Amino acid sequence: MANPKRKQSKRRSANRRAANVFKAPQLARDPSDGSAVRPHRINPKSGMYRGRQVLTVEV
Repeated sequence: MANPKRKQSKRRSANRRAANVFKAPQLARDPSDGSAVRPHRINPKSGMYRGRQVLTVEV
């Protein structure tokens, strides 16, 4: 059975475990209606992006 040649450091183990942490998505406030949207994406409720109407949203 294969064995590790050297002891794995605490830092290497911690870095491996830190890569598996799930993060909450970052949200930004839309200046037109104040809703929380993901940055650099079109607002699905209003169809606005950076102050311009990009999509026509039917209600």
